[in-house]
Amino acid sequence: MFNTLRTFVLLAGMTSIFLAAGYLVAGQGGLLIAFVIALAMNVFSYWNADKIVLRMYNARQVDAASAPQFYRLVQQLAENAQLPMPKVYVIDTDLPNAFATGRNPENAAVAATAGLLRRLSHEEIAAVMAHELAHVKNRDTLTMTVTATIAGAISMIANFAMFAGMFGGGNRDNPLGGFGAILVALLAPIAAMLVQMAISRTREYAADKAGAEICGQPMWLASALRKIERMAHESTY
Repeated sequence: MFNTLRTFVLLAGMTSIFLAAGYLVAGQGGLLIAFVIALAMNVFSYWNADKIVLRMYNARQVDAASAPQFYRLVQQLAENAQLPMPKVYVIDTDLPNAFATGRNPENAAVAATAGLLRRLSHEEIAAVMAHELAHVKNRDTLTMTVTATIAGAISMIANFAMFAGMFGGGNRDNPLGGFGAILVALLAPIAAMLVQMAISRTREYAADKAGAEICGQPMWLASALRKIERMAHESTY
């Protein structure tokens, strides 16, 4: 409950940063434009973010015939979590990774890389996928999509603010003038990034707890994370 409340507070904070940046750059008109942009981007992301992410990673959908062991593992975990069966994807890369996407549990998808499936044990894969299904159950996929969309919109406003500040534009009611626009350009993206990181970390903690409940073995995830961290460290050398 506390994590959910904290997430809503952080989302409200990010939205406030976005609207404030729009106002400081272009006054009430900028505030309205910022609101319209945010609304349009969130509507688009709500319906299309999952397709964009899966296409970006060249993920291929699998089923009980093409990837029987992995598919049935996800199916069993979804039953444990009392979730509808999500679409299951595999990404053909050696980097160990997994993620969940989709606007709600009824339209969710989970994906894992070939490297993760090949290099982790069955128990460790179960823990990782339980963690991703926990994101689906907690509707974190939608929360993080909205967060990323607002952060992207803030970056757009920051770029405009930099242009306005350099050429003496911005909100005439702003006592800082063009300097204020430059401040928005420099500080708004940093503030948005910090809030986005805080939201992400909050949801990760909640997914760790729920994922352990779904697979029934919290130490499996700890083992998987240690192995993934070691593989990531080895790949940099």
